[in-house]
Amino acid sequence: MPDRIHPSLISILGIGIAILYVPIFVLIAYSFNASSLVSVWGGFSTHWYTELVHNDQILDAAWLSLQIGVVVSTAAVILGTLAAISLVRFKVFRGRLLLTGMVNAPLVMPEIITGITQLLLFISMLHVVGWPHRGFTTIVIAHVAFCTAYVTITVQSRLHSADRSLEEAAMDLGAGPVRAFLDTTLPGLAPALASSWLLSFTLSLDDLVISSFVSGPGASTLPMVIFSKVKLGVSPDVNALASLIICLVGLCVLFAGHLMRRAERQRVIDEQMAEH
Repeated sequence: MPDRIHPSLISILGIGIAILYVPIFVLIAYSFNASSLVSVWGGFSTHWYTELVHNDQILDAAWLSLQIGVVVSTAAVILGTLAAISLVRFKVFRGRLLLTGMVNAPLVMPEIITGITQLLLFISMLHVVGWPHRGFTTIVIAHVAFCTAYVTITVQSRLHSADRSLEEAAMDLGAGPVRAFLDTTLPGLAPALASSWLLSFTLSLDDLVISSFVSGPGASTLPMVIFSKVKLGVSPDVNALASLIICLVGLCVLFAGHLMRRAERQRVIDEQMAEH
C-alpha cells in the first residue's frame, strides 16, 4: 500500500502556494480598480488599461525590454549551449578551468558588483576604441554575460544525461560528428534549450540593478521605469502593466511546457526504436 502524504505537509505546501500566488491574484484584481488609490476599492473598471495604452513612457520601455530580452535570450542560448558542449564532450583542453570559473562566477556574484565592473569596462572601451555607447548595446552585452551562465548550467546537466547511442549509431551509418549531433542529440536538448531561453528572457526582463548601471540616456528598461514610478507611490496603471506581463509569461510557460512534453514523447519513441 503506497504511503500517504501527511496532512501537515499538504498544509505547508498549501501555505507556500498561497504566499506565492495570492498576491498575484490580488494585483490582477486591483488592476481593474476604478479608484486612483491603490488601497481603496472603487469598483470594477478597465480605465487603467486604457491609460496604459496611452502611456508612451511605459510602452517605449516595455518595447525596449522585449527587444533586449529576445536578443539576449537567443544569444545566451547559443553561447551557453556551445560552452556546455565544450565542458561535457571535451574533458581536457587548455582553458577548461578558466571557462568553468567564468561560467560559475556570474551565479554567485552580487549584481551590484557586476554592474559596477561592467560600467567601468564600457567606459574604458569607449575611451580607448570609441565603442560601445551606453544604451541598447551595452544592456544586451551585460545581460548576455550573466544569462549565458544559467544556460550553460541548464544545458550541461541535460547533456550529461543524454544517451549517446543514437549519435554513435548515426556516425556508424556515415553521418559526420556535427550532423549526428544535430540530428540525434540536439532534439533531445530541446526542453533544456526552451527552458533556458525562457529563463534568460525572464532574467533579462526582470533585471534592474545591472541595467541601471550600463544604460544610457533614452534607454530606460521597463523595470527602471516601474521602479521610478513606485518610488513616488504605486500607480494603478503599473498594476495593469504587471497583470499583462503575468498573462504573457503564463502563456509562454504553457507553450514551453507543450514543447517540452512533445520533445520528451519523441525522445521516448526514438529510444524505443533504437532498442528494436
